[in-house]
Amino acid sequence: MSDIVTSRFRVDGMDCASCAAKVVKAAEGVAGVSEVSVSVTAGTMLVRHDDDADLETLARRISSLGYATRPGAAPVGSEHGGAGDSRDHTHCHDHSHHDDEAKMQAAGLHGHDHEPQSGPWWASRKGRLTIASGAALGVAWLAGHSFPAIEPYAFAVAMLVGLLPIAWRAVVAARYGTPFSIEMLMAIAAVGAVVIGAAEEAAMVVFLFLIGELLEGVAAGRARDSIQSLTDLIPRTARLEVDGGTSEVPADNLQIGAVIVVRPGDRMPADGDILEGDSTVDESPVTGESVPVRRQTGDKILAGTINGEGMLRVRVTASAVDNTIARVVRLVEEAQESKAPTERFIDRFSRWYTPGVLAVAILVAVVPPLVVGGGWNEWVYKGLALLLIGCPCALVISVPAAIAAALSAGARRGLLMKGGAVLEKLGKVTMVALDKTGTLTAGKPQVTDILPIGRSDKEVLSLAAALEAGSSHPLALAILERAKADDVQPAQAFNASAIGGKGVVATVEGTEIFLGSEAAANARVPLTAETRERIAALNDAGKTVSVLVAGDTVAGAIAMRDEPRADAADGLKALSDREIGIVMLTGDNSRTARAIGERLGLEVRAQLLPEDKQRIVGELRESGKIVAKVGDGINDAPALAAADVGIAMGGGTDVALETADAAILHGRVTDVANMIDLSNAAMSNIRQNITIALGLKAVFLVTTIAGITGLWPAILADTGATVLVTANAMRLLSWRGHA
Repeated sequence: MSDIVTSRFRVDGMDCASCAAKVVKAAEGVAGVSEVSVSVTAGTMLVRHDDDADLETLARRISSLGYATRPGAAPVGSEHGGAGDSRDHTHCHDHSHHDDEAKMQAAGLHGHDHEPQSGPWWASRKGRLTIASGAALGVAWLAGHSFPAIEPYAFAVAMLVGLLPIAWRAVVAARYGTPFSIEMLMAIAAVGAVVIGAAEEAAMVVFLFLIGELLEGVAAGRARDSIQSLTDLIPRTARLEVDGGTSEVPADNLQIGAVIVVRPGDRMPADGDILEGDSTVDESPVTGESVPVRRQTGDKILAGTINGEGMLRVRVTASAVDNTIARVVRLVEEAQESKAPTERFIDRFSRWYTPGVLAVAILVAVVPPLVVGGGWNEWVYKGLALLLIGCPCALVISVPAAIAAALSAGARRGLLMKGGAVLEKLGKVTMVALDKTGTLTAGKPQVTDILPIGRSDKEVLSLAAALEAGSSHPLALAILERAKADDVQPAQAFNASAIGGKGVVATVEGTEIFLGSEAAANARVPLTAETRERIAALNDAGKTVSVLVAGDTVAGAIAMRDEPRADAADGLKALSDREIGIVMLTGDNSRTARAIGERLGLEVRAQLLPEDKQRIVGELRESGKIVAKVGDGINDAPALAAADVGIAMGGGTDVALETADAAILHGRVTDVANMIDLSNAAMSNIRQNITIALGLKAVFLVTTIAGITGLWPAILADTGATVLVTANAMRLLSWRGHA
């Protein structure tokens, strides 16, 4: 039995749902193909098929419809073997991408009207065909006025200029399983109009149809460019360290482990870790963070961000095909290939809608003349107009266009959602369960209090920093960061050593200095009742306290705690303002969790194992709530999977991007509410689009039967509505959310 594999193709020129339907039908007709998924906006097609399926025949079929087809990149996280195998089409054969292209061109597979929209519109095939049709219409009008006897023939010829390519696509689509395409309806209506003596209208309708297709192409191109423009954030070259110097190399050629130099003002050519340097970095192109952030030795840095004033040496940690930008682009494209429930419903509805309208058009054309003696020309004309109204393009594209725009807008702000179903579900969330460490808090302790005893704050901090210099322990790093922030120079320490489970000791200016736990300090020098009371109060607030002993006296104490993120309170308030319930689920101890919970004003469930979090999420869902679980994507994995929507909070790690339904790249708590707002904006846009699509068709259906409007307005009901809903959906690209 053949293995089932998945291949990805790039399909250029798909502008609407009608295009996608024809592509899917053509691909499904190839032996060995089991499933086809198409994204109009991304211009991609995923095909599940037997490993011995003839993909050249598949590509030839689709290209014969007028959609240039070529191999595409494999989906992110693809695996090989068995039913889970997912590969690039180029891996399935022994020929290269260029060989495929050459064969397709030699076979005449590229062409027609669906090449990608690049350059000015008038230079595209669609543009040239539209101009030719308009010119032919103008010549026919002049010829008809100069020689009235040839007017019908002149307009018939003008009509054919635009109709012949349309009719060819209609025939090919019908051959591959799509008889009710807009091209077929258009061809029937135009030819029928000529037969009943309305050649001038037929030529004008074809011209208007081509204008509508051209506008669709421009709108679809803008949506597609909004995704691909993310790749422009990566510079084409990088400065690679080679033999003690630097050499400029293509950024795509950078290997993991390579060391690059990033000058002030340059964009980062790859994901990496800073080996040397200190600089502010503008992360707004990738994460939407409005304020440049300080990055220093040891920090991670993302491809596409902009270096500030300092020179940085960076070790590359991801190849060009797997850096943050590349993963975001692939995730957005894959998300567009995953249909939302509303989109699936519209697809099912449209399958009945077009044949239904076609049946109504036939009845309108035939019944009145036969039953009530109406004029054949009049009612056939009305029936032909209804054919043009019957195309469901505007209706079907109304949902995916809005979803694609919303996913793209979210990605530009660091909000990733894996598909329309996730986007749609987010707007229905009624309860958000958040992890504490790394989600509501920064995930690392910070110095919160300095208790000097007989010394100044700066002296206590200087002595403590002297003992912790060079340590990588989280508490040590917190003390060193506070010293740096307060511009306190660590004293010089000698003979430093760690005492297991108790603390650290060193000699500073001839005096033995110890920093450690309260119990260990008390064993060296008894603490006063007042000092123990102050330490107890800090412990009750969920803080870890280290006591500083200098010689035979207590010099002070330093309290540390993993503090809430700067925007945590605002983020929780935003959720409360939207009447969404909030609960904190954490494995931390009750005292620390309760202190953070009281500070942020939310319900707390503490000392939970991963299975406990999963159980609680399940209980919330059973109570009727739509639950979003927000966590770090690692120890919260069971709860993320159990929730209606799992949201990973992180800085673009593989786990954060791949384990949950959605990911917040920048780690802002406020972005949870932003993600929900984006969902609501998208669903509102979809409702508007469906209203526009069905509303225009309903109006023209009535006015056509009543004899008020004819073929010209009918074509506007289709192509005009398609352009309107696409343009309305594109408004979502400007969505920025709340700071």
